[in-house]
Amino acid sequence: MSSLLREEMQRVLFRPAKQRLVEFIEIEEPPQGRHFLCVSVAKNKAAQLSIVQCQISHTPMKSGSKKSHTIRSSIQDSYRRTEIWSLQDLTLVDGRDPDVDDPYFLLHFDKVRTVRAISCSAKYAFVRALVAVCDKNCQMSMKLLNFDWSYIKPTSFYSNRGDCVVLTQICFYALNLVCLSMCPVPLDA
Repeated sequence: MSSLLREEMQRVLFRPAKQRLVEFIEIEEPPQGRHFLCVSVAKNKAAQLSIVQCQISHTPMKSGSKKSHTIRSSIQDSYRRTEIWSLQDLTLVDGRDPDVDDPYFLLHFDKVRTVRAISCSAKYAFVRALVAVCDKNCQMSMKLLNFDWSYIKPTSFYSNRGDCVVLTQICFYALNLVCLSMCPVPLDA
């Protein structure tokens, strides 16, 4: 489903603006409809953050011959950017509390923008994408506050595959503990 959304938003919003959609997450906003927080990169390497609102519109369409007055409904998604910021203007991303499974985070521009992702893992996935875009295109490091760094930048031994890497690390440590607990301990000192 997300790949279809990505392709649709890329086709409708970002390609006409000569931009490439890098990452998006669904967020919860008060107005009706679905909302997405997107990061995109232009051909000149300028990166943008935008909030995209998706509204479903029902448009009646006539079908059949001229004598037939059959009307069928066509459901179409319409996408509209409601807010746009340059990534250069983002001074800080605050995760609020790294020890709590909290989907809220704060984007610090001239004003602070509160964002509620649909899940904590979506929040971390988006922040990982922001860090990667900043490292690649902006030649600046993203300032992060109140995030668990092991979810953002795994150690160099592991590749950056997100939450699966952390799960693999936990399993590796658990396996080591099991192996160590099965080792005989010499009683001769």
